[in-house]
Amino acid sequence: MKLSKQFPLNALRVFEAAARHGSFTRAGKELGMTQTAVSYQIKLLEENVGEPLFLRRPRQIELTDAGQRLAPKVSEAFGMLHEAMASVSSDAETTLLIHSTPTFASQWLARHLGSFQLLHPNVAVRLATSDKIIDFSRESSDIAIRSGRGTWPGLRAHLLMKMNFTPMLSPALGASIGGVHTPADLLKLRIIDAGDPWWVQWFEAAGVPDPGLQGRPRSRLGAQSFEASAAIAGQGVAVLTPEFYADDLAAGRLVQPFDILCNDGSNYWLAYPENRRHMPRIRVFRNWILGEFGMPLE
Repeated sequence: MKLSKQFPLNALRVFEAAARHGSFTRAGKELGMTQTAVSYQIKLLEENVGEPLFLRRPRQIELTDAGQRLAPKVSEAFGMLHEAMASVSSDAETTLLIHSTPTFASQWLARHLGSFQLLHPNVAVRLATSDKIIDFSRESSDIAIRSGRGTWPGLRAHLLMKMNFTPMLSPALGASIGGVHTPADLLKLRIIDAGDPWWVQWFEAAGVPDPGLQGRPRSRLGAQSFEASAAIAGQGVAVLTPEFYADDLAAGRLVQPFDILCNDGSNYWLAYPENRRHMPRIRVFRNWILGEFGMPLE
């Protein structure tokens, strides 16, 4: 590739947005430019490097081999520029936008964020919750705490905690059937969200390969934390991650009748775009939360 003496920074900025969105139109919306202006900047850059960077097809574009080589390096370079600008004003208040699953937010983050903000008073935190996997290129979050296997293209992911699960219920509900002595005894009670695949996996591990859950109501409460509240209220047996409910177990609001823990391969991860890994607000939060979970720091 040949580069002219004049460094095409604006064209590279347009290229980075177009490559990330896979669309000249969406890149233009992000940058406040018309599609024609975006196409012009891409053409200038292609003339500059001496190779086509996009294949133009009806209603879609696709990176060429040269474009695929260039895109991640340009994205990382702009990430470093953002970091450099942020470091100049590191003493000013900055806002960290966190997206989390509802259960992790209510059962862990809400109980620990205060200590982070005591350590970093210049970092304001905004928290949004949902179970969906957000697209960082379309939403304004800096980082996400999500469940899964930790393999998301373009994202750096750090394991926070194992998402083990086991049945839990209120002591009074267990006493209502004379106590829960075997895994099969749980089937005498209402199962909260009988359609959850965790139940089948747990019963099989507990030696009950056919628990007969198919005919039970498939009510869903939308988040594990809601199911835990229902279990505490004696409304049934919930399959929960015990690490989130240590206080409820210690206070006797919940009991875990068996030591059998299962895991379906999904765990809780901290994730953020690879090109933002050096941003100060992400770096301090990453180091803090990894330290809280006893995980190695970068």
